[in-house]
Amino acid sequence: MAQPLKDMINIRSVSVLADGLAGAWAPFPRDRFVGRALDGLGGLELKDRVRHVAAALANALPLPYPQAAEIVRESASRAALDMWSGWPATDHTAVQGLDHLDSAMETLATLTPYSSGEFGVRPFLQVYRDDALKIMYGWAESPDEHLRRLASEGSRPRLPWATRVDWLMTPGPTLPLLDRLHDDPSEYVRRSVANHVNDLAKDHPDVAVELLARWRAGGGSHVEKVLRHAARGLLRAGHPEALALMGAKPGSGAVDVLALESDVVAVGEKLGFSITVTADGPGPLLLKYAIRRPGSRRVFHLGQREAGGAGARFTLRKSHSFRPVTTRDEPPGPRELDVIVNGRVAATSAFTLTPAP
Repeated sequence: MAQPLKDMINIRSVSVLADGLAGAWAPFPRDRFVGRALDGLGGLELKDRVRHVAAALANALPLPYPQAAEIVRESASRAALDMWSGWPATDHTAVQGLDHLDSAMETLATLTPYSSGEFGVRPFLQVYRDDALKIMYGWAESPDEHLRRLASEGSRPRLPWATRVDWLMTPGPTLPLLDRLHDDPSEYVRRSVANHVNDLAKDHPDVAVELLARWRAGGGSHVEKVLRHAARGLLRAGHPEALALMGAKPGSGAVDVLALESDVVAVGEKLGFSITVTADGPGPLLLKYAIRRPGSRRVFHLGQREAGGAGARFTLRKSHSFRPVTTRDEPPGPRELDVIVNGRVAATSAFTLTPAP
């Protein structure tokens, strides 16, 4: 099993940050900071570890915030900061810099090429709204792809792990950012834009579809790929306008064969299955599958096929893993597999998930 993310905040990451701070300011109490940051760290989860190290940083830099911010900014070029060593510095900025918008946002802008500041920017959006957003509009024009990406990522309505900012749940204020960045030359930026629109679509699907249709009408070098990624949640939900936007006729296509390799699969193993699908007419067949149990339904991508006309047939094979993961419980019991063609459940088959051998 992969190393828990919380373990990435460790003696190495704390030491890297300490080296940067000591290089930026000679009086910095490096050893005291490291000792305080590591004390009790092992018993904490990921975000609590970040906050713990950030609090140790505040204790080691008892200066007026603008002075402390200068040292934190300088530290970025004094050590090999990365996501894990730099994250506590962005958290320190969010907490200690809340009364100093310009200095704090400058600090996040400096840190973000090393350790992205999308979590750190949220309190400033909550407190300062228009002024913080104006700064982010400027980031969207930056030659640095990390800053352009921060403009989109930091303002996502449903940014994972981040503080919820209520006014971001209403579409409108961030749309100029998305319009500016949706055809950005950097895939790193474009993926953030697509994720931002996918967030938007969960609460305002019609606004998202209208936005994507406008982008397609305007053209661009990367628009089609952004559209597919941005509309993925709508397509999983079978949203008719989103399907039509992809050129698919909602509800068309039929599954002739759905065959499971076994009707029993154990936790830790894979369920193999194959389908044969027939088109009703020309156009794309967007294929998904869902795994269902009482109280849970998860939808996954299966494939896409382009039909030249009615009667075109395609066979696909897939295996679904039931490998245990730390973020999701998968109890044994009855399951159903749905095959979804252009937004409609076209075939279902039952199977049983058993305990690991």
